[in-house]
Amino acid sequence: MKQNKQPKIGATVTSADNMPEIREGQTVALLQELHILTRDGKMNQDSRRKLKQVYHLYQFIEPLLKEVLESKDNVTLVDHGAGKSYLGFIIYDLFFKALQNSHIYGIETREELVARSQELAQKFNFPGMSFLPLSVAESTESKLLPEQIDVVTALHACNTATDDAIQFALKKKARHIVLVPCCQAEVASVLKKNKGQSLGKSALTEIWRHPIHTREFGSQITNVLRCLQLEAHGYSVTVTELVGWEHSMKNELIIATYKNLPRKRPAERLKEVLETVGLQEMSTRFYAEEEVA
Repeated sequence: MKQNKQPKIGATVTSADNMPEIREGQTVALLQELHILTRDGKMNQDSRRKLKQVYHLYQFIEPLLKEVLESKDNVTLVDHGAGKSYLGFIIYDLFFKALQNSHIYGIETREELVARSQELAQKFNFPGMSFLPLSVAESTESKLLPEQIDVVTALHACNTATDDAIQFALKKKARHIVLVPCCQAEVASVLKKNKGQSLGKSALTEIWRHPIHTREFGSQITNVLRCLQLEAHGYSVTVTELVGWEHSMKNELIIATYKNLPRKRPAERLKEVLETVGLQEMSTRFYAEEEVA
C-alpha cells in the first residue's frame, strides 16, 4: 500500500496533495505567506477554523461571480474591512487569476495591513488586486474605485461598518452583496436609551427590557432592518448560516441579489418595524429607496 509522505520539519511545502483541507488549485505558498499554513505545511485549530469559514463563504460567492460573467467579460469585487485579506487572496487565487480585466479591491483602514497585502499581491503576480487604506464610509466617495461594482463583500465588518458596506453597495449599484455582520451595538444603544419611553406603549418591549435581551435583540433587529432595507431597494435577500455555530458565533450570512423587485411593501414594513420598536431616529440609516431625494 502506498503511504503518503509527510513534509519534513522546516521544509517549504509546494503541494496540497497531503492536505485534505486545501482546495484543489489553491496556491500553498500563498497560504503560508498568510500564516494559515506553517512552512512545514502544518495547520493549527484556529487556522483550520478560519480557512473553513473562508472556503465556505467562497462556495456562496463563486456562483455569483459566474453569474456576472454570463452577461459580461469581466467582474469587479470589493472586500470591505479586508484585514489581512484572507478572503480576497483566496477568491483571487481560486477564481480571478484565470480572468482578464477583472479586479478585486480590498478596503482596510490599517495602513500596515494594506502595505502587507500590496506586497503579497506583487509577490504572487496578482495584478488584478488593489488595496486602499480607507474606511468603508470613505470608500463610498473615493475616486480610486469604479463607479459600478459587481460584487460587494464584508466579512465580520464590525458594528456600523456593515451598514457602510451596504450604503457603498447601493451607491455602486452592486449586483450581489455578501455580508457576515459582526459586533452590532448601535441599535442596542438606541433601544436602551429609549427604553423608558417604550415600556408602557406595547407588550413587545418585554423582548428587550432586560439588558442582556437588549443586546441580543439589538443584534437580531439590526440584521432584520438591513434585510428590509435591501429589499426596499429591489434586492432579493437570503439569510443563512455561514458555518456551524461551533466555529463562530458571528455566523449569520446575508446574500442579496439585485432583481429590481417591487419596493413598496418592504419599504412599508421597514418603516413599521422602526416605529414599533422605537427606532424612528434611525430611519436615515435604514432608509428605503423611495425615501431618497
